[in-house]
Amino acid sequence: MRHRVELRRLRSGDDEFCFQLHRSALGEYVDAVWGWDERAQREYHERNFDAAHTQIITVDGHDAGALTVLDNGTEVVLGLIELDPVYQGRGFGGHVVKALVAEAAARGQDVVLEVLDVNTRAKAFYERLGFAETGRPREHKIALRYTAP
Repeated sequence: MRHRVELRRLRSGDDEFCFQLHRSALGEYVDAVWGWDERAQREYHERNFDAAHTQIITVDGHDAGALTVLDNGTEVVLGLIELDPVYQGRGFGGHVVKALVAEAAARGQDVVLEVLDVNTRAKAFYERLGFAETGRPREHKIALRYTAP
C-alpha cells in the first residue's frame, strides 16, 4: 500500500502540535541529556520555534510530523525533522529527507544537520541515507553532512 507523504504550511494550532510532537518524538533524548523540565521546555519552544521555516509533514492527510529547513544559499540546514512515534520506522522520514537531499543536490548544495549524541537511532538513520559525521560542534551534538554529488 502506498502512502501520500506531503508537506503543508503551518496553520493555527500547529505551534502546540509541534511542542507535543517534540515531547513524544525527542523527549526521551532531551531527558537523557538535560532532564525533561516541562516549563523549561515550553519556554525554550516559545523562544525558538521557527514558524517561518517549519512545515507539517502529513501522511495520507494526517499530521505526522514537522520539518524545519533553512537554505542559507551555500547549503541547506535541516534544523529538525520530528515524526510522531506512530509514524516512525515506516519510511516516511526517509522519504522526506531523500526529497530534501535531491532538491539540494539539484542546486549543487550540501545538506547539513546536527543530532544529539544520545540519539544513536537518528544518527544511524542519517548515515543510512548517505550523511557522514563531520564533527562535534557543541557538547552533546554530532554534525552530519550530505555532500551533493
